[in-house]
Amino acid sequence: MGTFRFFRWIGVAVIFVSGIFYAINFFYSFSEEIRIVNNIFLAFGLLFFALGKRNLTTWIFVCIILGVIVGGDYPSVAVSLRPLSQGFIKLVKTIVAPLLFASLVYGIAGHSDLKQVGRLAWKSLVYFYSATTIALIIGLIAINITKAGVGIDASKIPHQELPKISPTKTSDMESLERIPENFHWIYKTSAFFRDIFPENLVKSVYENQILQIVIFAIIFGVGLAQLPEKRKKPLVDFMDSLAETMYRFTHIIMYFAPIGVGAAMAYTVGHMGMGILKYLFMLLFTLYVALVAFVLLVLLPIALYNRVPIKNFLRAIKEPVSIAFATTSSDAALPIVMRNMEKFGVPRKIVSFVIPTGYSFNLDGTTLYLSLASIFVAQAAGMQLSVAQQFFIGLTLMITSKGVAAIPRASLIVLIATADQFGLPVFIIAAILGIDELMDMGRTTVNVIGNCLASVVVSKWENEFDEQKALSFREE
Repeated sequence: MGTFRFFRWIGVAVIFVSGIFYAINFFYSFSEEIRIVNNIFLAFGLLFFALGKRNLTTWIFVCIILGVIVGGDYPSVAVSLRPLSQGFIKLVKTIVAPLLFASLVYGIAGHSDLKQVGRLAWKSLVYFYSATTIALIIGLIAINITKAGVGIDASKIPHQELPKISPTKTSDMESLERIPENFHWIYKTSAFFRDIFPENLVKSVYENQILQIVIFAIIFGVGLAQLPEKRKKPLVDFMDSLAETMYRFTHIIMYFAPIGVGAAMAYTVGHMGMGILKYLFMLLFTLYVALVAFVLLVLLPIALYNRVPIKNFLRAIKEPVSIAFATTSSDAALPIVMRNMEKFGVPRKIVSFVIPTGYSFNLDGTTLYLSLASIFVAQAAGMQLSVAQQFFIGLTLMITSKGVAAIPRASLIVLIATADQFGLPVFIIAAILGIDELMDMGRTTVNVIGNCLASVVVSKWENEFDEQKALSFREE
């Protein structure tokens, strides 16, 4: 114990000295070589501090900072580290389907309270749509205050290749051509409900279609719950064992999280460059201010009103949030979110229903981003949109974004399709590509925070939240 305490204090001392250097450098610029030496000095201080803390969350945050240092000083090395972050995300994705399926089936069939499943569904959806509507409004207000897109010179927009994928299938496009345009929304709404049902479970798992897996698991769990006790018990016990095994699996691979997260951050900085913050800075600034406002003005009051222990809640979410922020992947944080929320006092049957459903319906950060980005495009094009037009565009984006979280660059794809539908110049969206990863960090983080809170609130509404677990929550 004394050795680890010694490492921690050595780390603190080194970080303090390095911080003094950065403060002096702010007023008097040192040479590039001296700055790099100080960065190496800081890196060793962070490593000593992490060794002293012996805490996974500390290691994750330390590796995020190390990733920024490597990305800034050695961009070629940083870009070469990307396979490590990709490998970590691939490893985590292997957990998602079996964990969701087993925990959800056990939550339904293990308690045989089918009425509660219905209650959970409507309560969750009421919460989800209320939260995302408020996020939509905050995004519209923020971009209209800052007017980040006004005055942009379109000739300076980087004409990068935009994604070719469309959320509307080719067969649907052919059907839409035979339907009057004012009835397209009916067809697209019907198509959305069609696509949430799984055609093949293996295919759904392969394509990471979380909502389809959830639907299959719910129906399977309801069917299993209706069997006689003698028939269903072996399968219920198997689902319980499988869920527990996947939680242990999660615990094991999370030891790789600091490496995967650090590599992801290094790649982002090395690939895009530190100077990217100056490019379209106002748009990036607007997004992050709006996201912070949503957390402080919406999520925090909800937590306070429902008497959620804020300090311990922050402890429970900081590890999955740091993973989501660095990897820009909600999937990477999903297993640890489910584990921590259960440890925090949310029953497994509620965690296994609310969290996966929220990954498709409760995308607070994504909804806020889409409303903000769409008006940014209009501003950059010099288009004057009324409040009603802006809200209708945002509402359309909120609806069309449901259930597409598993598609790569899903937010960008939905934004492109909707911009084209409303006559907004799609080529301007290419400007957002340069900072999309930085924006994705923020919106993914808020998505994760919102879903964590949603599971706590719904369990409170069901009077099944374990206050003692929440008050005694400790990190591993």
